[in-house]
Amino acid sequence: MILPGLLALLIFSYLPMAGLVIAFQDFKPWLGVAGSQWVGLDNFRMMFERPDSIQVIWNTLIISSAKIIAAPLSSIGFALLLNEVRMMFFKRAVQTLVYLPHFLSWVILGGILIEVLSNAGLVNRALQWIFGVDNIPFLMNGNWFRFTVVVSDVWKEFGFGAIVFLAALTSINPSLYEAAEIDGASRWRQTLVITLPGIMPIIVLMFTLSLGNVLNAGFDQIFNMYNSLVYDKADIIDTFVYRTGILGGGMGFATAVGMFKSVVGLILILLSYRLAYKIADYRIF
Repeated sequence: MILPGLLALLIFSYLPMAGLVIAFQDFKPWLGVAGSQWVGLDNFRMMFERPDSIQVIWNTLIISSAKIIAAPLSSIGFALLLNEVRMMFFKRAVQTLVYLPHFLSWVILGGILIEVLSNAGLVNRALQWIFGVDNIPFLMNGNWFRFTVVVSDVWKEFGFGAIVFLAALTSINPSLYEAAEIDGASRWRQTLVITLPGIMPIIVLMFTLSLGNVLNAGFDQIFNMYNSLVYDKADIIDTFVYRTGILGGGMGFATAVGMFKSVVGLILILLSYRLAYKIADYRIF
């Protein structure tokens, strides 16, 4: 049963690794790997010398770090609020509604957000009508674009991310809440002294494991939403590799940048799993 999955993994994940030799060449497609000139580490050296490369790395770190912090916090908050709901029909309806955006592609959501957040879009018109403010350049200003990217990613994923925390909440002994009520603890006090400590191991685990994604700022989302006006603040490693490699023809340099990201990502993933084992006793096998 796992043979098709292993075959797909081999074809799309392991066999393409042979193409990493391009990172050490001045690769010309018409000459191929065998005919292209070897340049050693020149592509990697260029990566750290080009100002746009350094800016791209910083953009990636800023956007991904904001997502890593905001996404779990929003999921935890939503899980805590939903846990207080006692009407099961309402609770399940809310869960279903907030899960739905997770299953929508960024191709669809990106197009919707571009229309809604444009200068003549619904959001700006509502802000102007209700508060009398000028149009906000959500997708035309770099700082606003970063804010939009993080907020829209949180909106899309917080419901699905809350599943883990909702499952953790079910493992808390109900007798603890009963004892707290007898002692006169309010719901807020119960949350502070029982609920949060009860799910703290899973919170620490999720934050620790997310360290491995610090260089993954979301290619699908940014590629479908950004434009040339926000390249200086929104261009991340993945989109930079696409533009320089596919559109610009610098395949050797783009491969070097992508290889750098993969190596650093591998180190961070190994580190995050080691920390998860040390802090939360989490093991893969």
